[in-house]
Amino acid sequence: MERTLVICKPDAVERGLVGEIIGRFECKGLRILAAEVLHLDLEILGRHYAEHVDRPFYDDLVAFMSRSPAVLLVVGGPEGTVAMVRSLMGATDPGQAAPGTIRGDFGLEVTENLVHGSDGTGSAEREIAVFFPALASAG
Repeated sequence: MERTLVICKPDAVERGLVGEIIGRFECKGLRILAAEVLHLDLEILGRHYAEHVDRPFYDDLVAFMSRSPAVLLVVGGPEGTVAMVRSLMGATDPGQAAPGTIRGDFGLEVTENLVHGSDGTGSAEREIAVFFPALASAG
């Protein structure tokens, strides 16, 4: 089973869209393998966004991601699940996201775009280990 990390970001939680987002994955036939509501702190965000620490947008990103709770999910399915999840999410910029995608239907701005999804199987396993360490060696 291929797994990926999905984060329903604070804006998704604040707007009451978590059920809709999870429902889209489930309607596609993907499984929710783990879920947790968590108020992300600077330490865990620092590990998750380590590659962005020196970028000019880092402080704003961390402030957004820590402002209120997020819902973290491990989503599983057949080979290609990472790509399926990213397709369901839509383009990072909601203005460019296709209708029928999460960001295309509900996104309002590029800096608060509702969801994060791992960009590959390697990053998925690394990210799962950050947020769900008990699942790090499962596969």
